[in-house]
Amino acid sequence: MNIEAKILNGLERLSEALKALLWEKAKVYGISPIQIQILLFITNHKIEICNVSYMAKEFNVTKATISDAIRVLLKKRYLEKDFSPIDKRRFNLTLTPLGIELVSNLSEYATPFEEELSMFEEQNLSTVYDTLTKLIFQLNQRDIIQVQRTCFNCKYYNGDRKDSHYCNLLKSELKKHEIRLDCNEFEEEASR
Repeated sequence: MNIEAKILNGLERLSEALKALLWEKAKVYGISPIQIQILLFITNHKIEICNVSYMAKEFNVTKATISDAIRVLLKKRYLEKDFSPIDKRRFNLTLTPLGIELVSNLSEYATPFEEELSMFEEQNLSTVYDTLTKLIFQLNQRDIIQVQRTCFNCKYYNGDRKDSHYCNLLKSELKKHEIRLDCNEFEEEASR
């Protein structure tokens, strides 16, 4: 087995472990893993992208799947709709106080991963992170990962994607570990 295949096998195992942790939380709170992902997404992103269309692309599922999950979260009063003043058919989603409380209980589902990662040397973590950011960018360039809000694809980014990284918004050099995978200030490059 070559190193690429071994890495893919390892990534698959990690993905399965994260899914298992998500399912454990889902069972405790009577919601599905996709519903947890939606709640966590809404918690960590600008309201402008917290809508059915964007989240369908984000999670690589159909709009119908996202709509069904959201319908349940609305019914359970974890979410509410924020209607567009221009078009009353369009809405973004926000958390209710009940949703905020639930998210505080859900957000720690990956704690076992964080605890294990904290035991590695900083240099090793930095190398892994650098490789992951580049891999995600390259897969996005091939349209395998649909949504990407990382520095490499942002209009504010200036660098060679290897060793030189600069953010024109922050007006500062970025170290490899400061490259963001999911930036709230992200704006897509015009050429993309």
